[in-house]
Amino acid sequence: MSKRYDEWFKLQVAQQCLHDGTSLREVARQHGLDHSLVRTWQESYRQHGVEGLRTTYTHHSAAFKQQVLETMWREGLSRRQTEVLFDIRERGAIGRWERQYHSGGLTALEPKRKGRRPMTQKPPSPPPPPDDERSQDELLKELAYLRAENAYPKKARCLDPGAGSGNAGQKAQTVQGLRHEHSLALLLRAAELPRSTFYYQIQALGADDRYASLKARIRAIYDRHRGRYGYRRITAVLRQAGETINHKTVQRLMQQLGLKSLIRPKRYRAYRGAEGYAAPNTLQRRFQAQRPHQRWVTDITEFKVNGQKLYLSPIMDLYNGEIIAFQTGPRPVFDLVKGMLKKAFGRLMPEDRPLLHSDQGWHYRHPSYRRLVVEKRILRSMSRKGNCLDNAAMESFFGTLKAEYFHLNRFDTIEQLQQGLDQYIHYYNHERIRLKLKGLSPVQYRTQALGAG
Repeated sequence: MSKRYDEWFKLQVAQQCLHDGTSLREVARQHGLDHSLVRTWQESYRQHGVEGLRTTYTHHSAAFKQQVLETMWREGLSRRQTEVLFDIRERGAIGRWERQYHSGGLTALEPKRKGRRPMTQKPPSPPPPPDDERSQDELLKELAYLRAENAYPKKARCLDPGAGSGNAGQKAQTVQGLRHEHSLALLLRAAELPRSTFYYQIQALGADDRYASLKARIRAIYDRHRGRYGYRRITAVLRQAGETINHKTVQRLMQQLGLKSLIRPKRYRAYRGAEGYAAPNTLQRRFQAQRPHQRWVTDITEFKVNGQKLYLSPIMDLYNGEIIAFQTGPRPVFDLVKGMLKKAFGRLMPEDRPLLHSDQGWHYRHPSYRRLVVEKRILRSMSRKGNCLDNAAMESFFGTLKAEYFHLNRFDTIEQLQQGLDQYIHYYNHERIRLKLKGLSPVQYRTQALGAG
């Protein structure tokens, strides 16, 4: 869009070109203008004075436009010279007139009315003929419609006494209840409901009734797991029970029931600093294992209850995500990790040599930790400094634990929380299914795999 300049500015520029002796291009450069625009102002001021610099809006007739074009073509003038000669203030007008004339002749140069086109008035409908001139068939049709129109609001109030006009579903239900007494076309006319909408709503009502028993089973599974399961896990449970169902259907029904898996809160992070020897990151985010006790991960997380703290130190087997050992305590001392290690080592067979991965916390750089691990001929691995993604498997377990258990319950004492953690970890290992384990719990998956082997 071209920038508009006031009359005083145009006058200063034009006088500078005519009286100061400055070249036209130099004046244009000083003011940041196009030199052709400056030339137009200069010629307009020379031909018409100050009046030629004023912006006006004039409607030109088709004859005037034709005269302008013929003069330009006959004299061989440029468009800007023609604008100055005829005092045309609108920039680009001559070019537009030229295109219109070549495309549609003189008729195309006629000025067009601006604004929205007036709406065409529909002819008034003729008044209905008097009753004595209408046929008996027409009178019977009108009587049938009046009866349907009178019955419709009564039925609607019976179905929902507190409702007003109602939505499409309520209208369809009302029409469906009156179909045995009145014509469908008359009822739809009285309800102001399209026929296609009516059939769609009837089909939707039938679908809701068809899924009534499935909704009850979905709610039972959701309540049993206290809101920990989303639509994917609920679908897996239904399929294990022999139900052939698509996960999208379960998701849609859960949305209708207002059921949703809880959102995980942010996890706890703590770092004490570098102490002792740090092992290299041998795990390299390979969070899978081909057999039990091949790769372990561990970490420590914190809980707060009424101003008191409780710390949990677990070890997870990456083969099936099972928590094979854990220890809780009110302080994050080394004995917390030491007790966990002794429990985990009791699960090992003589030939097992797992890789044990952790972060660079001081517990895992402690000389006693290193000595305990070396005695069992276990290879250590540590995350890179400040990179929690290197231990994402354990961080994911902490997020699940806090979302599904800690944040869903109220605890009065640390002892109550400790007992609850024991129960939840047992539930996590033995009952809670994982989609990555073919819909089985970690213990079920390990038992099934060892039995098949």
